[in-house]
Amino acid sequence: MRSAIERSEGVASSAVRRCWRRAAVTAAVVVVMFAAATARFFVVPAQGMPAHVDAVVVLDGPGNSGRLATAWRLAEQRRAPTLLISRGTKQSETGGCPPPVRDVKVICFNPAPATTQGEAEFAGRLARQHRWKSVALVTIGPQGTRARLRMSRCFAGKIYVVTAPLPAMQWPYEIAYEWGATLKALFLRRSC
Repeated sequence: MRSAIERSEGVASSAVRRCWRRAAVTAAVVVVMFAAATARFFVVPAQGMPAHVDAVVVLDGPGNSGRLATAWRLAEQRRAPTLLISRGTKQSETGGCPPPVRDVKVICFNPAPATTQGEAEFAGRLARQHRWKSVALVTIGPQGTRARLRMSRCFAGKIYVVTAPLPAMQWPYEIAYEWGATLKALFLRRSC
């Protein structure tokens, strides 16, 4: 027969086990939700574009050679009459403007500030000036969601995202960076 002390110790240890079990389940749910949000917003963001837009906007940054190749392919397919290329961010891999594409106006610019926000501000001004109704942003997958958010604050038309390849070894850093940058865009820097 168990004493009252043994019974109370059993109840206490059972309560501790239940508490640990709840904590483990809660932690697992948080990890799964974080992984799902990461996949949705940064690994596989909403992307694609129609057959024709008013401009293709190339955002500068890591993997820029892939971005330029993707934009170049769209320009050669005559998917837009204007190719707008950002060349002046801190992460720019090359500072020059590529050669022209037949029947496509190529515009290179240095954003001020030299950020995605600066790129969106410049593209938004040009869009108003030329009365663009749609743009396709060429960027890397992790930046797609934030780029669309930034551009939507500066441009009232349709915004599409086309992602360029990014080397596998850059993905962890870019995802971590984009979490911080996206939270900053959502809560701290909300203007165009």
